[in-house]
Amino acid sequence: MRILLIGDVNGRPGRRALREHLPRLIASRQVDLTVANVENAADGFGVTPDLSEELLECGVDCMTSGNHIWDKAEILGYLAGQPRLLRPLNYPDGTPGVGAWIGATPGGVPVAVVNLMGRVFMPPCDDPFRVIDAALPRLRERARVILVDMHAEATSEKSAMGWHLDGRVSAVVGTHTHVQTADERVLPGGTAYITDLGMTGPYDSVIGIDKQLALRKFLTGMPVRFSIARRDTRLCGVLVEVDDASGRARTIERVQLRDASDAEADDARTS
Repeated sequence: MRILLIGDVNGRPGRRALREHLPRLIASRQVDLTVANVENAADGFGVTPDLSEELLECGVDCMTSGNHIWDKAEILGYLAGQPRLLRPLNYPDGTPGVGAWIGATPGGVPVAVVNLMGRVFMPPCDDPFRVIDAALPRLRERARVILVDMHAEATSEKSAMGWHLDGRVSAVVGTHTHVQTADERVLPGGTAYITDLGMTGPYDSVIGIDKQLALRKFLTGMPVRFSIARRDTRLCGVLVEVDDASGRARTIERVQLRDASDAEADDARTS
């Protein structure tokens, strides 16, 4: 099977990139299941119920998140009734929502998606290594194909999770930094890995934020109200091919697609 994992969808530009590219990408690459991190979908900070439904309609099968999942108060009630929107599994017991989802491809192959969050330079949460160790036996009873979104700041923590789960899950992909890394590979045990999927959003920016606002913050140290940039929008992620029976990854390929309107505008300026 072919699984598409999409990096942090950031604001209106990121949602536009999904609408433009995702249906065509699913058809052309024969994608069986799509997972996207959506914690920045609402102008960079959180996601709302309406935007979650919009992203599902674009072709996303399961939505992961991270520390920004709580930024919009209206999402709390929605989490309880929408199992396809995950919050990190290693939040304490009693936190709204769930951290794992089990679905199936159109061909009927069960797939589990798990959302974890790191602890280095991140808000307090439970140990993701011990939490996933406890969850895996239950998940493997229902699905051989298991995908893990490791939402973390530190590259070392993401890399450690990849090696920790090698041979036990189909893929470990990092999110959160909004910078796509070039270290995609299939680990020796058959787990596809990349440190960060990258951002689905505007690249004429500082990790999605209007660059003038970000520069003002760095140069002055004063509080600045951030807003999302608009130009050079791209969809970023990876395409992973997995053996249905064993759950082992065969290949992993980086994906980065640019909005046609942005590319045409840049061509006009440089011609």
